[in-house]
Amino acid sequence: MTTPTTSTTPPAPAASVAVLGTGIMGAAMARSLLRAGLEVRAWNRTRSRAEPLAADGALVTGDAAEAVRGADAVLTMVHDARAVLEAVRAAAPGLRPGAVWLQSTTVGPGDLPALTALAREHGLRYVDAPVLGTRKPAEDGQLTVLAAGPREVRGALAPVLDAVGSRTSWVGDEPGAATRLKLVCNSWVLTVTHGVAEALALAEGLGVDPQDFLDAVAGGPLDMGYLRAKAALIRSGDLTASFAVRTAEKDARLILAAAGGAGVRMDVTAAGAERFRRAAEQGHGDEDMAASYYAGFAAGPPEAGAGEGRAGG
Repeated sequence: MTTPTTSTTPPAPAASVAVLGTGIMGAAMARSLLRAGLEVRAWNRTRSRAEPLAADGALVTGDAAEAVRGADAVLTMVHDARAVLEAVRAAAPGLRPGAVWLQSTTVGPGDLPALTALAREHGLRYVDAPVLGTRKPAEDGQLTVLAAGPREVRGALAPVLDAVGSRTSWVGDEPGAATRLKLVCNSWVLTVTHGVAEALALAEGLGVDPQDFLDAVAGGPLDMGYLRAKAALIRSGDLTASFAVRTAEKDARLILAAAGGAGVRMDVTAAGAERFRRAAEQGHGDEDMAASYYAGFAAGPPEAGAGEGRAGG
């Protein structure tokens, strides 16, 4: 059997997008595409999670192949590389050779060979395109897209990228450059998250009002919006996920694997992955990654929103 090849002819601007994976990020990105006037076909392994998109104008399908049939672009936003491969293999009967595959799930460098091989098998134009941002930026179409892929598809993808993000940073022509950059960015995001969680846990343990801590660093070089946002979540006790603990642990493990392959020790990331594991073990796996806070208590976590004058608001 002849292996399909990808044409170098620039495709027309994408008008229809198949979104495979409608969790926190995928659903928000699908809504942004719909607001931009693009046709959206949505599929999720658990169909009920995709169904709400029908009210926004998406065609929700129970079959991945049906979702991608005739689509100009295929966007994958699922949990990990294994889920990506399963989704695209399920979609294979409906894939159109020459379609652009925008792969936005966070994966590791070691996952790329299998993904790009699958793209070649089906004649897809593969674009490595993880995003920076969580639930709110995704809902507002304000993500930062990190992209690496062939130059001839960039014009075709402009309507899609402009819909889901406020900025697209093209960092290379070959897949991998964007994934590597995403892991570097996520290493910083996770480090800051744990820093906030540990500082507030220490305040709780020492009987320090966390507001005094926040006031002490206010306006200085140690202050930042992310500190304020995560501290507010922890103090409120409402840890509705923007970026879930389980996903954060997965990303930490990807960072550690990539670093190990490059001969780099990531001691802080390794300790952070363990904090996420403990938080998940305590029942916080589906909560926001700020729940790293609860992993700081050896005798078990305090009550949610504990101490209105301390960890609470």
